[in-house]
Amino acid sequence: WCYIGLERVDRLREDYDSIEIEGKAFLLRPDIPKEGRPRRLKPGEEPNGPLGEPLKSSAEEAGLIMRRAPVTPYTMYALEATEFAKEQGKFDEFHLGMYKALWEDSKDLGDFDVIRGVAEECDLDWKDLHECLESRHYEETVMGQFQEAVNYGITGIPGFIIGNVLFTGARPYGIFKAVTDKVIGQRNEG
Repeated sequence: WCYIGLERVDRLREDYDSIEIEGKAFLLRPDIPKEGRPRRLKPGEEPNGPLGEPLKSSAEEAGLIMRRAPVTPYTMYALEATEFAKEQGKFDEFHLGMYKALWEDSKDLGDFDVIRGVAEECDLDWKDLHECLESRHYEETVMGQFQEAVNYGITGIPGFIIGNVLFTGARPYGIFKAVTDKVIGQRNEG
């Protein structure tokens, strides 16, 4: 239910040609207002600096750059834009761009200018996307995916389901490989 890093997705696809990888929406903080909410720094954090522990170590172990943004963004528009990108065959590229905008560049994902910039970098038609965002075309899809995740027991991001194994958190590729191997092995035995 969340981005694990484009290189990890590509590696999973290379290592397992029979698996399907699908990204879905999850609202970590559905109560965030459209203007976002200022973040309080945790002990040891600086504005736009690395995350505090234990997230800092998890991100480093997973090979991710994650900086503390000054605002917790309203993400509904970003999730809806991701559905648009998925329909255009640009999910991975758009999702990576949005990840970098938030975690590497500390941008506000609730800002249409940020979404537009990432969309244009991915060669998505901003006029069409903007119309979809204004009309809330993908809102029901996003909310359906969120409810599906909640029904599975997902409570945080990133969240992953491989077979019947559910886990959360930024993880190194070895975890994904080990879980995938285990699930495939169980299916082959049964």
